[in-house]
Order: sequence, then structure tokens, then C-alpha cells
Amino acid sequence: MLELLKTRRSIRKFQDRKVEEEKIDTLLKAALLSPSSRSRRPWEFIAVTDKELILKLADSKEYGSQFLKGAPLAIVVVADKEVCDVWIEDTSIAAIIAQITAHSMGLGSCWIQIRERMHNSEKKAEDYIKSLLDIPQKYGVECILAVGYPGEHKEAYEEKDLPYNKIHFDRYGMK
Repeated sequence: MLELLKTRRSIRKFQDRKVEEEKIDTLLKAALLSPSSRSRRPWEFIAVTDKELILKLADSKEYGSQFLKGAPLAIVVVADKEVCDVWIEDTSIAAIIAQITAHSMGLGSCWIQIRERMHNSEKKAEDYIKSLLDIPQKYGVECILAVGYPGEHKEAYEEKDLPYNKIHFDRYGMK
């Protein structure tokens, strides 16, 4: 598992190649297997493969979402905010599990933050996406995962370069 985590990187360039339905199914099952507070499972996932919808999702924010245009798959991670007060944490866990699963299958991915971001100066990115994908108002939109076969290579992290100064034992500041 540590080797998988060392090599998982955010991928923003993708090959012009569809993600197979079996792999999409596996990604979604992995997300559904994610832990959640008190097993409330507030999260839901919208797998988008329609190119026109992906292009519109890529415009969900002014900055930081345009690379989605090159992805063959977008997974929109949402949650029913009435089900659980820690829906943000639960969706975040599910999203990273989907990303690690994608990497384990030879796919690349990148998180696109939506919650608390703006579509433009007047409209929240979340509201733009809710309207575009017919998401009920009571849902929160945490992120979009761009997924596809990597069109770029990034070097793995090396253990010697990890920020070990961020690890403390028993009390803050104790090494």
C-alpha cells in the first residue's frame, strides 16, 4: 500500500481513451465501500461520461477545473447534508478512496474542489453543478474527480523527502 501511495500523483492530462465500464463500476463500488460516520453514508456519486456534460463541468469554476475537458470520466461527489453533520469528511474519504482505487487500476485522477468555490462572481460552483446535473437543493457538492488514463508522467515520492518534521509523538513538538 505504501508503494501505491508513493506513486499516486494528481494527473491533469489524460489520454484520448475511454475508461472501461468495468473500471468505472469498480471505482464506484470502492467509493460505496468507504467508511462514513456512524455508517450514515450520506455520499452519492454521479459518474459522467457524456463529453458535452464534462465540458460544461470543466467550466464550473473560473480557475482549477479547465483540465477536466481532457478527462473521459468525471465523478461528481455529493452528499445529502440532512443525513449526517460530517458529510464533508465522509465525502472526502470516499473521494480519496476512489482516487487510490483509480491509481491501482492504472488510471490517473485529480480532485477538483467545488464546495466553497465560485463559478463566477455571482454564482457558486456548487449551484452551477446542481443546476447542470439536476441535483436536489438539499445536497452538497464536495468535489469532482477527473479520471482517465494518464497522459503525463510524474515521479514517485521518495520516503527520504517526506516532511517528517510534521510528525509528533505524544505531544506537539515531541520528536
